[in-house]
Amino acid sequence: MYRVFEALDELVAIVEEARGVPMTAGCVVPRGDVLELLDDVRDAIPGELDDAQDVLDHRDKLVGDAREHAGQMVSSATAEADETLSSARSNADRILADAKDKADRMVAEAQAHAEQLVADAEDEAERTVSDARREYQDVTDRAAAEADRMVEAGRNARERAIAEGQAEQERLVSATEVVQAAHAESARVIDAAHAESDQLRTDCDLYVDNKLAEFEEFLTGTIRSVGRGRQQLRTGSGVPTYDDPEDRRSNRR
Repeated sequence: MYRVFEALDELVAIVEEARGVPMTAGCVVPRGDVLELLDDVRDAIPGELDDAQDVLDHRDKLVGDAREHAGQMVSSATAEADETLSSARSNADRILADAKDKADRMVAEAQAHAEQLVADAEDEAERTVSDARREYQDVTDRAAAEADRMVEAGRNARERAIAEGQAEQERLVSATEVVQAAHAESARVIDAAHAESDQLRTDCDLYVDNKLAEFEEFLTGTIRSVGRGRQQLRTGSGVPTYDDPEDRRSNRR
């Protein structure tokens, strides 16, 4: 490299000392000396510079190839991304459709199950009410029959007592004291018959009232069970239960 700079200095000195050409800005330089110095410069330039120029030329080619390859990669990546996005959208649409179909089936099944539960609960309530009505009618009929029987028995007992009193009164009517005693006994017997009849009616009313109270308690338990079952159906807390300890106690009674 020192020889390159030395030769360049000599060229500059030759140009500066060269004789000028009249009427022009040119000068006359010795061709042989200049060519010789240029050859020295050429020879003195290291081979690495030529290699560097080759590298620069090759770099431009590499840069061009890299840009072209990068463009191809970008195009390929864009196409692949579009294809992946399209596939993802298709999969998402398919999954969403499957999920919607499954949700619709589950909702339909839940509605059908709820409707079946409601229908079963209504049937059970109707059966319970029908049974309660039949039992109420049976209890009422039995209570009425028992009341009629007791009233009839009281009426018969009263009539017998009255008849016995009248017969006793007629038998003892000849004597005053006997008649008075007969009147007193007759009045006592009649009062006793009235008291027995009233007692029989009171017992009959008490019996009927007790039976109606038991039936009222049974109906109350049944209505409470039906209401609890409807509440469980509305809140979706599971299969309703229509039996509890109070209902079982009422049924046992």
